[in-house]
Amino acid sequence: MNKTLPFGIKCTNIQDWSVFILELSKKYIHMNREKGKAVTQITLDDDFNVPDTKPDLIRIILDKGEIRVDEATITQDHVWLKGVLKFSLLYRSDQEEGKISSMNGELPFQESLAIDGANEYDTAKVKWEMEDLSIGIINSRKLSVKALVVLKAGIDEIYDEDILTGAEREGGIQVLEENLAAMQLFLAKKDTWRFKEEILLPSNKPNIRQILWKSVQLRGVEMRMMDGQLGIKGEALAFVLYEGEEEDEHLQWMETALPFSGAVDCNGCNDDMVCDVSYDIAGVELEAKPDYDGEERMLHLELVLDLEIQAFTEEEDRIVADLYAVNEKLTPVYQEAVFEKLLLHNASKCKVVEKMALDQNQEPILQICASEGNVVVEQTEIVEGGIQAEGILQVNILYVTADDRMPVASVKDVLPFHYLIEVPGINASCRYHLQAGIDQLTTVMADSSQVEVKAVLNLNCIVFEQQNVQKITEVEQEPFNMEELQESPGIIGYIAKEGDKLWNIAKENYTTISEIVKTNQLPSEQIKGGDKILIIKTVG
Repeated sequence: MNKTLPFGIKCTNIQDWSVFILELSKKYIHMNREKGKAVTQITLDDDFNVPDTKPDLIRIILDKGEIRVDEATITQDHVWLKGVLKFSLLYRSDQEEGKISSMNGELPFQESLAIDGANEYDTAKVKWEMEDLSIGIINSRKLSVKALVVLKAGIDEIYDEDILTGAEREGGIQVLEENLAAMQLFLAKKDTWRFKEEILLPSNKPNIRQILWKSVQLRGVEMRMMDGQLGIKGEALAFVLYEGEEEDEHLQWMETALPFSGAVDCNGCNDDMVCDVSYDIAGVELEAKPDYDGEERMLHLELVLDLEIQAFTEEEDRIVADLYAVNEKLTPVYQEAVFEKLLLHNASKCKVVEKMALDQNQEPILQICASEGNVVVEQTEIVEGGIQAEGILQVNILYVTADDRMPVASVKDVLPFHYLIEVPGINASCRYHLQAGIDQLTTVMADSSQVEVKAVLNLNCIVFEQQNVQKITEVEQEPFNMEELQESPGIIGYIAKEGDKLWNIAKENYTTISEIVKTNQLPSEQIKGGDKILIIKTVG
């Protein structure tokens, strides 16, 4: 009969022999893996009426859009996303020559992504990319809004993988150990971080009557783990185009760079840990407010970042790879398990230098007001020596013209980039995560019809190497077949072959490594092909 003993030990015919209970020591490695993911492309297409409070449209100068996911609901095998496309546009109105106005709007959407194995207890990571946004004028009071959006949802699974770190038994046992270096997930959490700042207009700028266009962009974002906290630093680039308080002050603009730093609580973490952080702008407010004298000369900025934080420790353990005894038969049962170790964690810098040209029917550039950029990584692939990343840098430039009928105009372009992130030792089974952002972006007039764009992109990458390990899950115990043992010789002469190890020789011949070393007076436990060894069976 078979009987299962504690710690995954199985005995056979235990009533016929003296039972030696194995004491097994186990450790659990906390890890995460991808449970499932899905990608879908949706088209949002609808008409939008100009609000009654806004003047008629003549020509659109600049537009932009973003996706806000308000709700992510997980049911069996599906992730349901509900949200809106938020768009803004700057346009010339018909109230008077050169009059500039702006407006905002939203288009709702609901979409389902199929992920096998998803259930209501999971948490989804949701990302989006705006591949195309087209806003056209149907008539002076109606817009046509079309957008091509990529929605991505992923679900991670957190689990524990056990490893055998020791084995003891009354009467003695031979244990073969090997090193295992593995990354252990210490922390996985979602959090938010807020940055608030009051910006005072320079003394040479007039009071604000109405903000027409605004943008807030992140530059040079860095995150690192500290004692008990995740440190965050970077720069927020804030821009506003506004109408001055007096009629003769026309359009005004201001751009300022605001360095920021802060921290998010991560209890138990320290600066030796490896962190993998994804961040997105969850919300931005940039509004005019009165200063201490009651004049509209202050801008209130509030920026909210959504953070996906994972912190890892590097664990070094000695695990039991094999075991046997000389007075009973022990049979380890193996199962394949996957552990990860850190292969790379760095921030690469990719340079983009291109020229943007105006269309023939566009107004010449008199002065650049502001530049907006967005990085989209379209494709990544593991190649020999690293990760090949390809994508685009979307650039929008708002500029002043010499035409009083159209005082401001814009030019936009898509600049491709490709970059090899060098990862020595990478292979097709490696897992990696890439976070892209802009470190620097400058635009300079080459002439009245061309702009030179120089950008430095941050490609923050973490790569994990997969290790397939045959781990022991249980040990079966049974007595030796004494008839077979008695028929086998007690002393054997053996000539070692290339690749032989004393462990295998000792196990196959019912003895120990120490006995072979002692009997043959070997200088060490290392042998080579051609060595002659005397083996004495020590079954007890």
